[in-house]
Amino acid sequence: MPGEVVMLLLVLFVGLPWLILHYTTKWKTAATITSDDEVLLEELYNLAKRLDERMDTVERLVAHDDPSFNPVKRLQADQETDNQQLRELEQLIAEKKGTGA
Repeated sequence: MPGEVVMLLLVLFVGLPWLILHYTTKWKTAATITSDDEVLLEELYNLAKRLDERMDTVERLVAHDDPSFNPVKRLQADQETDNQQLRELEQLIAEKKGTGA
């Protein structure tokens, strides 16, 4: 009987807190991205914006030379549904730069 009580106390006061703290630490470290990752994402975002502008220019030039040209459907800059996530991303970038991080 005393051995069972000691075992129960060890499980309650050592095992359970260790288990909780172990997985809490794992969760916190896995849920974040590094500042290098943020810089890379911002560079990729800016590159994608530039490439999209270039595609618009190329499509305008080809359409001017060949009236029968029909561009492939892409995201359109003037459609609200296509711009919602873009605005959210730009807002996050602006907030990040505003906080100095």
